[in-house]
Amino acid sequence: MDLQVISRDGEPEYAVLPWAQYQALLKAAGLASAPTPQAAVAATEGELPGFEQLGALRTAKGLELAQLARTVGISPSYLQMIESGERQPDAAIRRSLAWELGVAGWRDTP
Repeated sequence: MDLQVISRDGEPEYAVLPWAQYQALLKAAGLASAPTPQAAVAATEGELPGFEQLGALRTAKGLELAQLARTVGISPSYLQMIESGERQPDAAIRRSLAWELGVAGWRDTP
C-alpha cells in the first residue's frame, strides 16, 4: 500500500493514499464507495476550489453543516448562504474555513 503519513507536532495527523486503494478499503469495510467531489478533482489539477464547492468539501470531510458552522464561529444559516452563493465570507471566515477544510489558498482570496 502506498501510504503517506503527515504529522503535526510529532504526532500523525493525516494518512494519504491513492484513491483506488481508499476505495478498496471502503469496500473491504463493507461501506459504499465515496463519490469524488468536484473540489478534490480541481485541487488535483492545481486549481483553487471556489466557495461554490464548499458544500462538497464539507461533505468530503464528513462534516455536518451545523458542525462546521459552530467550529468556524458562524450560524448554520449563514454558512448555508455562503454555500449557496448568497453571501461571500469575510477574511476572518475565509481563514477559518481554509483551516478547517484544508484549502490554504482561501486565506488569500479577496
